[in-house]
Amino acid sequence: MKEEYRNIQRRWYDRDPVLSHAIRTLEESDDDTQIRIALNLIKIIIEHNIEDEKFEAVEDIINAVGSGLDDERKGRWYDIDATLRTAMNMLQNCPQTTQHIIAKEMAKMVVEKIKTEDND
Repeated sequence: MKEEYRNIQRRWYDRDPVLSHAIRTLEESDDDTQIRIALNLIKIIIEHNIEDEKFEAVEDIINAVGSGLDDERKGRWYDIDATLRTAMNMLQNCPQTTQHIIAKEMAKMVVEKIKTEDND
């Protein structure tokens, strides 16, 4: 029974180790870094969805982002900020293959941000 429990991931992003690590690093980043990366994530996710022809119009993107957002939910670390919550919701609603690709890009963004801070 204990073994079965350990194999169940608590969070949606724990299914992919790269995504899980990237999000954990993002969570531990400062607020400005989180917002910048969230904005970049939104842009990247929109670009991927347009390339995949999932959305045909801006309205489709807005409707997809709006569905699933719960303004009353505040229990998760990324619910504190609307931009961050939107980015995470968009990422959660992507197919797992897209999540993995975006996780790699997100990890690069975090590393670049850390390198920039170290050089300042």
